[in-house]
Amino acid sequence: MISDRVTGLILAGGRGSRMGGQDKGLQRVRGLPLVAHMLRRLAPQVQEVVINANRHLDAYQAFGPTIVPDVSGDFQGPLAGMMAGFPYCKTEWMMVVPCDVPDLPTDVVTRLVEAAEAAHAVAAMPCTTEADGRKQTHPVCLLLRGELSESLTLFMQSGGRKIDSWTTSLGALTVPFADSKAFFNANTLADLRQLEQS
Repeated sequence: MISDRVTGLILAGGRGSRMGGQDKGLQRVRGLPLVAHMLRRLAPQVQEVVINANRHLDAYQAFGPTIVPDVSGDFQGPLAGMMAGFPYCKTEWMMVVPCDVPDLPTDVVTRLVEAAEAAHAVAAMPCTTEADGRKQTHPVCLLLRGELSESLTLFMQSGGRKIDSWTTSLGALTVPFADSKAFFNANTLADLRQLEQS
């Protein structure tokens, strides 16, 4: 089974600056914290889930998975969360997701792994077509080969912080998904209200 070959990593370690400094993963939508929605969606698709968090670690530990903070501790963004997660990945693949996409497709892992393996790619991400016809990639929903830790370490040591720059260097595959709403992420309090109504 594909799920046996994938470790899941939920990124919940950000500042939440666009949400007034709130810890985004703990914000409630449809009666549950965002991170609980992500666990429900991701856990059945992978062997194990790890959560990257830098605040309120006790609250995150209550959800069950291993909690790993950034190594640096100064909020260096999603790549720092991925670097913290790699040591806990004992599988061929690691599926990275943000903590704020509560409608994440339940087949995202299978589809990305199948597409990546067919193309001999070391990384893959979803791509959707927006209502205006624009193609939109979702690079924080990122499937990575488990051995990419060294590549990421070297990239960050050289000053790299942008996901797109790293994934471009990896030749990351983009995989089409039909439902763009499934990847809607809550960056602001207004986004949370929008999710509540959907």
